[in-house]
Amino acid sequence: MDLALLRTFVTVHRAGSFTRAAALLGLSQPAVTSQIRTLERQLGRPLFLRQARGVTPTTMGDELAHKAAPHLDALVEIAETGPDNDSSLRTLHLAGPPEFTAERALPALTELTGDDGQSFALRASFGNAEETLEGLAAGHHDLAISTARPRGALLTATTLCDEEHVLVAAPHRAEQIRSGSGSGSGSGSGKLDRMDAPTLDDLPVVEVHESLPFVSRYWASVFDSRPAASGSVIVPDLRAVLACATAGAGLAVLPRYLCALALERGEVVPLHEPAVPPLRTYFLVVRTGTLAMPHIARAHEWLHRAATGWG
Repeated sequence: MDLALLRTFVTVHRAGSFTRAAALLGLSQPAVTSQIRTLERQLGRPLFLRQARGVTPTTMGDELAHKAAPHLDALVEIAETGPDNDSSLRTLHLAGPPEFTAERALPALTELTGDDGQSFALRASFGNAEETLEGLAAGHHDLAISTARPRGALLTATTLCDEEHVLVAAPHRAEQIRSGSGSGSGSGSGKLDRMDAPTLDDLPVVEVHESLPFVSRYWASVFDSRPAASGSVIVPDLRAVLACATAGAGLAVLPRYLCALALERGEVVPLHEPAVPPLRTYFLVVRTGTLAMPHIARAHEWLHRAATGWG
């Protein structure tokens, strides 16, 4: 059986579409269709059922993908890294959002890069959910951390953890809001009651994008409204957002894990503490079938284990 045909088949199986598979393989759609028909003639069985949108694998197609995919992935890795690399020297390519990957995932995974006979080299890249999932589908990454759950059969996602979002500002900014509102909590803590939420719109905002994704999500979840303020400082990294908020540039919505130390030190204070804080879910995503590869499976399991202590 021609390995090129098998590679095309596995790509179609994961992509759920001849068009998507053609783009991933750098082939034309007619070429992909022709290769799948050739393989089906050789096997004497249909591998896919053509649908209005994409294709659905037959039972034979699923069985063949389950058997062939891990071996094809291993051959691709040998081709990329060379035949002298054994399993203990495999490279894991991880992708995810810069802050979470740097602060959470990488410290956990570096424990698996030692000399225990099951170690692997580690390479990481950063990007948003769309970029990391596209790179994973194209084979540039082995494992992706995403805030979006992928659709289709190409990628398989499992819930990794939730992160709590906190509305914070430097202490003098919190005092500014309390003084301006005339009500507040009265405790000097800087926390505001729900009815004082509109007062927050008088404060500058520090965010990662002009669309204010974190602040808008918080306002919608907690205040059932949209923020009226615009971004004062826009910087595409939450760690920089924290630094700017600490310096007094304005309010910010941040993951609690990222600002916990600053809160403990009093460098920033919570402006509002809702009974049910907004959460954002992270997913751990792989190409379907690749968990059969030991180094990917080990990293996947290790991250899930580490996530139990991230609450």
